[in-house]
Amino acid sequence: MNGGPSGFNNAPVTRTIIIASALFTILFGIRGRSGNIGWSYQDIFKKLQIWKLIVSVFAFLSTPELVFGIYLLYYFRVFERQIGSNKYSVFILFSVFAALLLEVLALKLLKDPSLTVQTSGPYGLIFSSFIPFYFDIPVSTRFRVFSLHFSDKTFIYLAGLQLLLSSWKKSLFPGICGILAGSLYRLNVLHVRRIKFPEFITSFFSRLSWPFMGSTSPTAPARNIPGSTPFHAGRQVEGNYPASLSSTIEPPEDSVATLVSMGFERNSARQALIHARNDINAATNILLESQSH
Repeated sequence: MNGGPSGFNNAPVTRTIIIASALFTILFGIRGRSGNIGWSYQDIFKKLQIWKLIVSVFAFLSTPELVFGIYLLYYFRVFERQIGSNKYSVFILFSVFAALLLEVLALKLLKDPSLTVQTSGPYGLIFSSFIPFYFDIPVSTRFRVFSLHFSDKTFIYLAGLQLLLSSWKKSLFPGICGILAGSLYRLNVLHVRRIKFPEFITSFFSRLSWPFMGSTSPTAPARNIPGSTPFHAGRQVEGNYPASLSSTIEPPEDSVATLVSMGFERNSARQALIHARNDINAATNILLESQSH
């Protein structure tokens, strides 16, 4: 389970967020200020240290948090590929601002001394991403260790749990607020899922060149399939994939069954697998993107 093709193809916004997180974390770590970038209610509303709030969106407090955080951000690039960079930018801003707002309100109401200073890092974005991960990403592999049952999704959950508990209450609290923010986005509060930015904003990220991180593919995303039309879970609207795909090797029956068990119509699942060259994760992305239209 790798979130689709390797690298940052069709995920320029994710690439920018990861680079910014790494640079901010390293910069403040080198300057010996990593312990001072956690923000508190007093810092923002009494001392007006807004820079702490801005830095907290990107910089992690420690190297272990950075490693697990970047790993999760890199995996969750699958969502940018599903809905496109424009809508994913909306998801990022909504998640970050909603999570921060929930944190500020909760800190004001709870007045818990142990929560005076919050940890730093893109916790709102990371943990809001667990909502679509839970609902929209299928299990493609299951296995047992002794008498315990696991799946390929287990490793993502374990990485998230490690990050969530990295600073105990100081990281648990923003993580929970991130999960709530992701839930609000999924519920389409204020019709946020309909919002789109002007194209020049998201195209800015596409024009950024980071040779050492890999380049964005100039081709159209796999979700824009010539000759295909949207279909919803359980029923196909109309239209088929290009006829030339019919000569491709027939998808494995267990892969088709996995997609059907998620509620997709059998023929649609088969066609998506053919187009994705029997990659079940890529096929799921195609089906989920079709649902979003």
